[in-house]
Amino acid sequence: MVRIGIYSPIQHSEWNHFVYGAKNSTFMHLREYMDYHSSRFADCSLIAYHNNKIIGVLPANRVGDTLYSHQGLSYAGWLVQTKHFDVVSMLRIWDAMAEFLPTIGVRQLIYKPSPHIYHSYPAEEDLYAIFRHNGVISSTTISTVIPIADAIRFNENSRRAVRLAQKEGITIEETGDYEPYWQVLTELLDERYGVKPVHSLSEINLLHSLFPINIRLFTANLNGEVLGGTLIYHTGLVAHAQYIATSNKGKKLKVLPIIFDHLINKEFSQTRYFDFGTSNEQGGRVLNEGLVMQKTGLGGRGIVYNSYTIDF
Repeated sequence: MVRIGIYSPIQHSEWNHFVYGAKNSTFMHLREYMDYHSSRFADCSLIAYHNNKIIGVLPANRVGDTLYSHQGLSYAGWLVQTKHFDVVSMLRIWDAMAEFLPTIGVRQLIYKPSPHIYHSYPAEEDLYAIFRHNGVISSTTISTVIPIADAIRFNENSRRAVRLAQKEGITIEETGDYEPYWQVLTELLDERYGVKPVHSLSEINLLHSLFPINIRLFTANLNGEVLGGTLIYHTGLVAHAQYIATSNKGKKLKVLPIIFDHLINKEFSQTRYFDFGTSNEQGGRVLNEGLVMQKTGLGGRGIVYNSYTIDF
């Protein structure tokens, strides 16, 4: 029989040990990453046991009578190991969860599984379990992704922009000094959307210090001036770009293609996928077509990120 329990901080080491061996986990599912913003979310992560052995963990937080695949993460879902686990095991976890959640007052689950490109081994057993528990798609966003080993070459406009940037003497550098870029990013987000970055400068510095191999900043520079850049979350299988931004000068000089040319063809050329991230608002109802076209011009094509709603 499968038993479901709620994660306790005393299980920190057990949780991390399991996550390191899971087939659909990333460094973002480690407690050090999840707990840095613990003040924002009421953690209610679940652990599934069989014969008192952990067989799955679900990063989650609770709001009222709703349990969320952790809202501080881009994706989560049940994380499971490769060996001695199959779809029957997943169904048993979901059946046990369906019995357990109402006993703690949870009536609804918002579930966002890890997209398949982040799996080290096929891990879509939970999608079948969602169907069996009458789950429905509540949001769909689309990300733009490149399989690096078989990447489509940049379109002519992007190749021209790379040549122009090279002629101007623009260089791409990895840096541990996040402040100059965060200023560029903050000004862009404020000017365009009237918002601030989700992570403050102090938070991103903390995360970089905790995960220096996984969280890396690359910038385009000219004569010591930061013109643009992107933050990369590197999971080992996927290099995921986020916080992509340019200054006004960087936009005029079209620096983004040379940044991604460096990342895709040099820095992460041995990585399985390059993920440009989603281009949606309002749970996928609104598509930023200009942004998608820009990413498509760099060789990317669509991967869907779904969220599901399950009532108990």
